[in-house]
Amino acid sequence: MILMKDIVREGHPTLRQRAEEVKFPLSAEDKKLAEELMEYVVNSQDEEMIEKYDLRPGVGIAAPQVNVAKRIFAIHFDEDSGENLSIIAINPKIVSHSVEKAYLASGEGCLSVDRFIPGYVPRYARITVKASDLEGKEYKMRLKGLPAIAFQHELDHLNGVMFFDHINPDNPFAEIENAIAISRDIEE
Repeated sequence: MILMKDIVREGHPTLRQRAEEVKFPLSAEDKKLAEELMEYVVNSQDEEMIEKYDLRPGVGIAAPQVNVAKRIFAIHFDEDSGENLSIIAINPKIVSHSVEKAYLASGEGCLSVDRFIPGYVPRYARITVKASDLEGKEYKMRLKGLPAIAFQHELDHLNGVMFFDHINPDNPFAEIENAIAISRDIEE
């Protein structure tokens, strides 16, 4: 089980590496990693588990965040969130995106960042993505709003990019042209 002590923090070199593609069939090690990433995000949204294991809530976590430079991440929104998405994404890609942008009005957070970093993080409002599941079966889906933002945040982790790299350093709350603000506090 992944705990907060297993999550590497900002400044760790793995967070700035481009993660490697994963080969299929998955090794037992890669399959276990993918399942444990999903287990973390599910547990981190359960009050009892948060309390018991001192977990920070999150909706997504990527393999580089546990010091494994592989192209795997998990995203989970429980039904209470109003979103319905629970995916393990292996070798994920964005195949198309909207011109319109979106950003979290409250800013983004990250399990690998222990400080609050104010500012808007511009993302695509709608994306079409492809990824493989644990069996190597490719799937394609369209995401918008919060799930689209979470997917882009996790995909950035696979490319060595941190969310704050996208914040305008001169004016963190500068208006983002052609963008919609999304209200919700999440950490990835």
